[in-house]
Amino acid sequence: MAIDELINNEILDSIDEGLFTVDKTFKINYFNRAAEKLTGFKREEVIGKYCSKVLNSELCNENCPIAYILRLGKNLYNCSAKIENRLGNKTDIELNAAILKNAVNEPIGGVISFRNAAKIREIEKQLKSENNFYGVIGRDKKMKEIFTLIEEISDSVAPVLIYGESGTGKEVLANAIQTTSKRKDKPYIKVNCSIFPDQILVSELFGHVKGAYTDAVNDRAGRFELADKGTIFLDEFAEMSQQAQIKLLRILQENTFERLGESETKKVNVRVIAATNLDINKALKEGKIREDLYYRLHVIPIYVPPLRERMGDIAFLVQYFIKKFNHIYKKNIESVSDDTMNILMDYDYPGNVRELENIIEYGFIRTHSNPIITKDKLPPFLKSNNSKELKSVSINYKATEIYDLIQLLEKHHWNKTKAANELGIGRTTLWRKLKELHIDVE
Repeated sequence: MAIDELINNEILDSIDEGLFTVDKTFKINYFNRAAEKLTGFKREEVIGKYCSKVLNSELCNENCPIAYILRLGKNLYNCSAKIENRLGNKTDIELNAAILKNAVNEPIGGVISFRNAAKIREIEKQLKSENNFYGVIGRDKKMKEIFTLIEEISDSVAPVLIYGESGTGKEVLANAIQTTSKRKDKPYIKVNCSIFPDQILVSELFGHVKGAYTDAVNDRAGRFELADKGTIFLDEFAEMSQQAQIKLLRILQENTFERLGESETKKVNVRVIAATNLDINKALKEGKIREDLYYRLHVIPIYVPPLRERMGDIAFLVQYFIKKFNHIYKKNIESVSDDTMNILMDYDYPGNVRELENIIEYGFIRTHSNPIITKDKLPPFLKSNNSKELKSVSINYKATEIYDLIQLLEKHHWNKTKAANELGIGRTTLWRKLKELHIDVE
């Protein structure tokens, strides 16, 4: 099946995110405009070429994202890497990888999307607000409890275990923990454990000596050595092999390890933050997580609730993403329509915050010469989902009322007296209405 039957080229050429697709032989068959800008290569120059020859990334040689998703059958998110552009300059990027399938659900290749990591970090710094806790957006009570916990543990170096569904923002929380800790000026190393084959992961984490395995042509320090006196974030740690889990347990217990292929014991002082999207109890029963390792990591557990359990944060997240994409796309979109917000409030977000961001970006790209994102600009699956009338009209009205109130309070910097005056009601009446709609104003 031709690739243009699977994707909408007009949409993909409009986004600020670099994107290309490859077939099962890793040859590029689509390359959008943002990818041209980020790499310096023109589309016609790269079509038919192997993607590794275009990106020149270290991941291409050791841990190819496309090979990973095709091998394991699952997508990859927020992977940090470096690429080399046409002029030989290196750029830090964050990439996602997903499997492309044909009409009968057979894998036919992969798609890679990537952004300049430095640019994204700069935009996020500009968007700091009272609803933004070191990059984490939310006013929901559950999220506020997490923020309080992070502040309370800022003097601690104890291990932290973050768990929750995919897309809930576990890495962002890990970043917040690092930023508020007394090790904030020390090394901070991130490792996505799910993208490495077993032996390579052990080498990545603990290092190796020359000859330890076929491709070990030089001695190499592992991530734990590089993170000495700092912090390491092990994303998807439950994907580690039993061998790697035993080595991690030893570091947590004794602060010692050996490089692969070496008998010399090394000592490090590293704080460990680990994260997983697996059901912890199920993973323990199935033996995916060693019980002794779990209890070593479970000193400070943090459960990140899915978006469907904190629907009150949707309005804040929508406004945050609109501001973010205004910076990226140089537009002046102000908000979403009431009908759009009703649809967004009706959806249960299996992909959580990450999915909401993608939905807003899709609508953002399709909106021109209009300061409001209307419901016809939403992804087709959302509109068909809403047409099934998942909720009643009264609930839709309530969603709109919540959104309007939050917009008004934001306008007055959460000054309830000013907001009540604009509504023409008393402050007590406003308080009662906020309580009825479960809007947390503390």
